[in-house]
Amino acid sequence: MVVLLAVSSVGALSLGTPYVPPHRLVAAVLEGETTLAGVVVSELRVPRLLLALVAGACLGAAGLVLQEALRNPLAVPEMLGVSSGAALGVAAPLVLAFSLPAAVQPLLAIGGAALGGGLTLLVAGIGRSPSAVLLTGAAVAAALQAALLVLMVMADQLDLQLIYRYLLGSLSARTWDDVTGMWPWLLVAVPALVLCAPVLSVLRLGDEDAQALGVRAQRARLAALAIAVVLIAPVTAVCGPVAWVGFLAPHLSRWFNPAAGAVRWLPWSAAWGAVVVAVADVPARLALAPVETPAGAWTALLGVPAGVALMRSSGRRRTVRHGQAASVGTREQLSGLRKTAPVGADDVPPTGAASHAHRTEPGHGSPTLPPAGAAGTEDVR
Repeated sequence: MVVLLAVSSVGALSLGTPYVPPHRLVAAVLEGETTLAGVVVSELRVPRLLLALVAGACLGAAGLVLQEALRNPLAVPEMLGVSSGAALGVAAPLVLAFSLPAAVQPLLAIGGAALGGGLTLLVAGIGRSPSAVLLTGAAVAAALQAALLVLMVMADQLDLQLIYRYLLGSLSARTWDDVTGMWPWLLVAVPALVLCAPVLSVLRLGDEDAQALGVRAQRARLAALAIAVVLIAPVTAVCGPVAWVGFLAPHLSRWFNPAAGAVRWLPWSAAWGAVVVAVADVPARLALAPVETPAGAWTALLGVPAGVALMRSSGRRRTVRHGQAASVGTREQLSGLRKTAPVGADDVPPTGAASHAHRTEPGHGSPTLPPAGAAGTEDVR
């Protein structure tokens, strides 16, 4: 992870037009607005890289919160109506020609995300069944995407291009204002994540066990959805719905540390989300230069097959681990039986006389031998 982060960061700051050698990056940042390289690096590439890291961390943490709260590895923002609702809240004023300040966009995204997630939980029965929540979320996300298509039909050509690029998740032309606009939301979300992590470990046990331990599963699930909304909505307002980062990052954190719990997976999931978005933004900016492609297209293109492969690998690990545990338990049981068995119990008497030698009369402790001549008859029978 550290190697990927270092390589992608250096590539994001150095590559492009103009090209800045890695050893000149610090000098270019210090030069500031005095040179072209200083302006490009300090005013365009550095805020874009920081935004990619912050957005990826938020999406990765939100994906783990949703997956652990719903006990389903497929519970991602894209399938619960959260991302679609946030995108609808930002795109609707643009199409309907409502002039709103940029500071209001996160509020619109939060309202749309809360609408999508709340509608999912309401239709599914306030989270009584995690599988019902996931299936209902897919239906709500499809309905919200249909509403977005209707808005795109109503938009003119310029707005249509802006909405299309926004819906795919793009980091193009982002500045320091976009980065600083996310810090207030992070100040609310990070303490909530710290308090939420132990509850996620309890919810993983199931609703009945969680209630037995004093956790109200429905309220905890609603709180987890609220935290996910606060994490996802500001990112969607600035960058658009960057797809499948919340799916891939939690699986990477589990794959590298399968024996941990939600408390330890949460920071690793945030870190892997930051790495995924930072790595995907490099080909998004340079693959078809001078034309930029959306970063969300690259995260979806690489994230879905990688996530499926990680899920299959984790399933094989669990199967092998359970098989090994079962074989070890069987061997321990057999060894215990051998230790507790009486001496000579495995020996089978060859004749009926020998078997009669072990018989005892009721109330007597010594064996009674059969009468002479009866041994052959017993053997024949």
